[in-house]
Amino acid sequence: MATLLNILHVVGAVFLVGPMAILPMTGMRALRAGEARQVSALARSTFVFSLLSLLVVVFGFGVMGLADEKFDLSIGTPWILWSLILYAVALVLNLLVVVPAMRTAAEGLERGKAARAGYGRIAGASGVATLLLVAVVVLMVWKP
Repeated sequence: MATLLNILHVVGAVFLVGPMAILPMTGMRALRAGEARQVSALARSTFVFSLLSLLVVVFGFGVMGLADEKFDLSIGTPWILWSLILYAVALVLNLLVVVPAMRTAAEGLERGKAARAGYGRIAGASGVATLLLVAVVVLMVWKP
């Protein structure tokens, strides 16, 4: 069971957290091209993948719970705690800054307005979120 949860944790990180980080960048390209429908669709997709990425945390807790006691893993283990904090900040940035900015930009494009104002918020917040997710990967591999 531990092996299955570990596999689900890693596969989820690749196929759920990966799109959570990459889709806003594709959204910025669509925004520059003035494609309102695509920006709107990518905002929805970013929202869905961000929420689904919570499964990675659930699987991670499962892995932690089934880990051999010699590893002494708990939520208080520093690299686990920092990973959770960094992930939570990235998730909040995506859900409360990136997705709303993408939705606003798409609405602006639909009304025929240039939506460049939201571009900086999307770029900045998604860039920070992506860097935070990279830091989580480093902590998961390095386990200081």
